[in-house]
Amino acid sequence: MAVAGITGQQANPKGLRHAYGIHAIASSVPLHMLQRWLGHADMKTTAIYAQAVGPEERQIAARMW
Repeated sequence: MAVAGITGQQANPKGLRHAYGIHAIASSVPLHMLQRWLGHADMKTTAIYAQAVGPEERQIAARMW
Protein backbone atom coordinates (compact mmCIF):
# COMPACT_ATOMS: atom_id res chain seq x y z
CA MET A 1 0.00 0.00 0.00
CA ALA A 2 2.82 2.39 0.86
CA VAL A 3 4.48 1.94 -2.55
CA ALA A 4 1.16 2.73 -4.26
CA GLY A 5 0.71 5.82 -2.09
CA ILE A 6 -2.47 4.47 -0.50
CA THR A 7 -2.79 5.65 3.08
CA GLY A 8 -5.38 5.96 5.78
CA GLN A 9 -7.86 3.69 7.47
CA GLN A 10 -8.96 1.97 4.25
CA ALA A 11 -5.39 1.17 3.16
CA ASN A 12 -5.84 -2.58 3.39
CA PRO A 13 -7.04 -5.39 1.11
CA LYS A 14 -10.60 -5.16 2.45
CA GLY A 15 -10.68 -1.42 1.77
CA LEU A 16 -9.49 -1.93 -1.80
CA ARG A 17 -12.08 -4.66 -2.36
CA HIS A 18 -14.85 -2.40 -1.04
CA ALA A 19 -13.69 0.48 -3.23
CA TYR A 20 -13.70 -1.86 -6.24
CA GLY A 21 -17.29 -2.93 -5.48
CA ILE A 22 -18.53 0.63 -5.00
CA HIS A 23 -16.76 1.80 -8.16
CA ALA A 24 -18.29 -1.07 -10.12
CA ILE A 25 -21.80 -0.14 -8.94
CA ALA A 26 -21.15 3.54 -9.73
CA SER A 27 -20.05 2.44 -13.22
CA SER A 28 -23.35 0.59 -13.77
CA VAL A 29 -21.89 -2.92 -13.61
CA PRO A 30 -24.85 -5.32 -13.22
CA LEU A 31 -25.09 -6.93 -9.78
CA HIS A 32 -24.93 -10.48 -11.15
CA MET A 33 -21.59 -9.71 -12.82
CA LEU A 34 -20.18 -8.04 -9.71
CA GLN A 35 -21.33 -11.04 -7.67
CA ARG A 36 -19.29 -13.33 -9.91
CA TRP A 37 -16.24 -11.03 -9.94
CA LEU A 38 -16.21 -10.74 -6.14
CA GLY A 39 -16.89 -14.45 -5.65
CA HIS A 40 -20.01 -13.97 -3.54
CA ALA A 41 -22.15 -17.09 -3.15
CA ASP A 42 -25.22 -15.08 -2.10
CA MET A 43 -26.60 -12.12 -4.07
CA LYS A 44 -27.59 -10.50 -0.75
CA THR A 45 -23.90 -9.98 0.00
CA THR A 46 -23.34 -8.25 -3.34
CA ALA A 47 -26.51 -6.17 -2.96
CA ILE A 48 -24.90 -4.37 -0.02
CA TYR A 49 -22.75 -2.49 -2.55
CA ALA A 50 -25.90 -1.19 -4.24
CA GLN A 51 -26.94 0.44 -0.96
CA ALA A 52 -24.32 3.16 -1.40
CA VAL A 53 -24.58 6.33 0.64
CA GLY A 54 -22.89 9.70 0.64
CA PRO A 55 -20.78 10.71 -2.37
CA GLU A 56 -21.35 7.37 -4.11
CA GLU A 57 -25.12 7.82 -3.94
CA ARG A 58 -24.89 11.36 -5.29
CA GLN A 59 -22.67 10.16 -8.14
CA ILE A 60 -25.17 7.45 -9.08
CA ALA A 61 -28.08 9.91 -8.90
CA ALA A 62 -26.20 12.45 -11.03
CA ARG A 63 -25.98 9.94 -13.88
CA MET A 64 -29.79 9.99 -14.13
CA TRP A 65 -29.82 13.66 -15.11
